[in-house]
Amino acid sequence: MHTLSDGYVTHEGCDHIFFVGFLGAGKSTLARNLGRLYRRHYVDTDRMAERMMCKTVRECFEQDGEEAFRDAETKVLERLRNEKSLLVSCGGGIVERPENSSLMREMGVVVFLDGDLQDSLRQIQHPEKRPDLGGNARELYDHRRPLFKSAADYVIDIRDKTFEEVAEDAGCLLWAEGLL
Repeated sequence: MHTLSDGYVTHEGCDHIFFVGFLGAGKSTLARNLGRLYRRHYVDTDRMAERMMCKTVRECFEQDGEEAFRDAETKVLERLRNEKSLLVSCGGGIVERPENSSLMREMGVVVFLDGDLQDSLRQIQHPEKRPDLGGNARELYDHRRPLFKSAADYVIDIRDKTFEEVAEDAGCLLWAEGLL
């Protein structure tokens, strides 16, 4: 990391910030809003995988199976090696593969937006488009939460906070750490 005479911090190499968390945690909204505020590009791994596969996440799960979608997620992450300084919203299942967590940590830092299952379920606007929820959301949440924690460099507790409070917490933390 270098500080230029005008006060801006520049980073060497890949310096992405990856946002992980359960479905509905606000990862995409946070990445988009911080991107606008700090003038950094943001991407969404689910949208990138959909473009790569020419189908929605749900269609991919139904037609090709979860494994094919997880393969696409890994390819998306590998492609991000060629980019710089992105804010990356990750799909809820990206931590299902240990190599994905390793790739993210190799390319930057991982921020876990940690909330309660009920809060997440309330935030999901289109549950019918979420292939991995099914009837076992509690099991999925209990399975993934330790994976998120293990992958994370930073944890932001989003319980009982407004989106504005979460965005402020994330922005302040990442700025203080010299990451934004």
